[in-house]
Amino acid sequence: MEIEMVKCECCGLKEDCTQEYISEVKGKFDGKWLCGLCSEAVRDEVNRGTNNKQFGMDEAVKAHMSFCRKYKSNPAVRVADGMRQMLRRRSVIRNSINFGEKREIMMKEVKQGKHLPTPDV
Repeated sequence: MEIEMVKCECCGLKEDCTQEYISEVKGKFDGKWLCGLCSEAVRDEVNRGTNNKQFGMDEAVKAHMSFCRKYKSNPAVRVADGMRQMLRRRSVIRNSINFGEKREIMMKEVKQGKHLPTPDV
């Protein structure tokens, strides 16, 4: 079993994968290798569509690649987005009445893909 390093064509994440897995992923995404997170985003786009328009796989891959390029091209945007998410999360937690509500809000955001769960501070 040969292991090869491969780079996501959307976000640039590098992973060590078997050639079989790389071929499987490329087969699903029009010859492009996508990391797990980007592939989930593309599948979600295909399944739900936007603006009442159903995307095919090719259009969804192109749209996600464009989205990733936008954020990869400017590190300040990524830092600002991370800070915004952190401040929003802290604000929501501080304004919650009890732990149960905090947990419910955090879990809803995690399911929506807004951020990874972090311990309460």
